[in-house]
Amino acid sequence: MNLLSVVVPFYNEGEALFELHKQLTGCLDALQVPYEIILVDDGSTDSSLEIARGFCKGQNIKIISFSRNFGQQSAISAGLKHVQGDAVVIMDADLQDPPELIEKFLDSFNMGYDVVYGIRTKRKENIFKRLTYKIYYRLLRATATLPLPVDSGDFCLISRKAADILNALPERNRYIRGLRAWLGFSQLGIAYERKKRCQGETKYTLKKMLRIAFDGIVAFSRTPYQFFAISGSLISLLSVLIGFGMLLSGVTSVIAWALIGLLFLNGLQCLGLGLIGESVWHITQEAKGRPDYIIRETLGFNDDSSH
Repeated sequence: MNLLSVVVPFYNEGEALFELHKQLTGCLDALQVPYEIILVDDGSTDSSLEIARGFCKGQNIKIISFSRNFGQQSAISAGLKHVQGDAVVIMDADLQDPPELIEKFLDSFNMGYDVVYGIRTKRKENIFKRLTYKIYYRLLRATATLPLPVDSGDFCLISRKAADILNALPERNRYIRGLRAWLGFSQLGIAYERKKRCQGETKYTLKKMLRIAFDGIVAFSRTPYQFFAISGSLISLLSVLIGFGMLLSGVTSVIAWALIGLLFLNGLQCLGLGLIGESVWHITQEAKGRPDYIIRETLGFNDDSSH
């Protein structure tokens, strides 16, 4: 291998970047493979960018800085556009994805796999997150038009061939792990235990979790349309719970059961409208042709520039 590229998006990870740099460079140096690390600043408002700049001096570390926060998927896409390696590793900056797993990724790549992704067997997070993630991945797999691996995030290695195809895709609003599965080629999942964050608090709020969940299922939904889908689901669920309560209480009134049925159907209608609206939103965003991100500055590249 001539060069291994590692793309690391980050947003307000000032507390974690020092440990990331230490562990990641240590693992990569031990592999004795030429490498480059591309840190993508997704519009951080803390000291993250200044800390990252300090890593660039005299090392094979490069930086892409956005004009504002565009989201993790956009940051990954920007990193992929700038890689030069024969293989590309994508990983988070919080070290929940262990850098030492890169060696296993490389072994599989050398065996001929174009896509090698991590499968989270355990998560050291609160029970709410563990449960919602588990439900989400299985719901996504059940509703997707192609087989998607469950419990698999963005942590992966892809070949140069796969990266070039991803870069050539015309769509702007991207769900990388879905596109990765869509590529086909030879793919392999490697199980690992997801660690706790090394420093700081997660930047993945409930709102962001809901957003990426809808993005995966109905191609990048947004809040106005999500309201109908979420409220419809809750109304239908509430009607089911009320129905069970009535059944256990021995309620036999035809009118009561009819009202519950109407409540359930109204919930389904709201859900359907929400899903249709999200699809329309996706179409309009692609039709507008806006760029997925705006780069303010690059460091460590041959054509360094500010925008």
